[in-house]
Amino acid sequence: MSSLAAARADNFYYPPEWDPKKGSLNKFQGQHPLRERARKIDQGILIIRFEMPFNVWCGGCNSMIAKGVRFNAEKKQVGNYYSTKIWSFSMKSACCKHEIVVQTDPKNCEYVIISGAQRKTEDFDIEDAETFALPADDERGKLADPFYRLEHQEEDLRKKKEAEPLLVRLQRVSDSRHADDYSLNRSLRGRLRNQKRKVAEEEEVSRRMGLGIRLLPLSQEDAASAAGIGFASKFERNRKDKRAAIKASSIFPESSGSASGSRRLELESKRRKIKAIAASALLSGRIKPLSWQQKAGFVKP
Repeated sequence: MSSLAAARADNFYYPPEWDPKKGSLNKFQGQHPLRERARKIDQGILIIRFEMPFNVWCGGCNSMIAKGVRFNAEKKQVGNYYSTKIWSFSMKSACCKHEIVVQTDPKNCEYVIISGAQRKTEDFDIEDAETFALPADDERGKLADPFYRLEHQEEDLRKKKEAEPLLVRLQRVSDSRHADDYSLNRSLRGRLRNQKRKVAEEEEVSRRMGLGIRLLPLSQEDAASAAGIGFASKFERNRKDKRAAIKASSIFPESSGSASGSRRLELESKRRKIKAIAASALLSGRIKPLSWQQKAGFVKP
């Protein structure tokens, strides 16, 4: 980047016709230092980034606008509370472009919705939130009266005694947990290291088994279920024997001939079965071929 471009990027570029006697660079160029944010400055309006202080319901489409959502709001002064200014913020919702107006309330130190939306009421149970009930505004003003405090002093002392054991126990638990930060951190890091080591071992076992996922650790229930499953060990062998016998048998049905013919057919079927069994044994590897036996010297030529 050239020096001229760098100067323009930082808004420090002064044209040759500029003279320091004419004032600042913004005055020479006829623009406000805040640029577009001050386009309505003559009306007393300044464009700012406003953040919604609480959850509200949009008055246009009844959608909820969450706390913390930011808007380009028009900020202007609408009054005074003693010496404190009251500011008004006008913005348009992103859901339906409905105008929402919010003002500050210096008296109660909060924001008030004037128009365009409705504040979402969120009540919490004191027991569920484990907090104490704060006094109302009228009671808070009465606490300045010494006679009022004297009348409610006994009730306050009773509530304090009831809540003191619980507070003491909570304080003791908190102190015991945070008594030695180094030991707690050390034990936590040791636990994390053991967990990472176990995960690495499980991944290594899965990788050796050829699996792409990490298996869960063994359990007694899985072992009992696996032990109860039985597989037929002779299934494959019986299937091969039956297939070999079917291939060796004749495809023609036996005819009602003489007894010698039927005897001959019976012998042939037995011979085929014997050959089928031998072929099955050869296929399964239990018997070596005849050529291997002759080479080894087991069969005479």
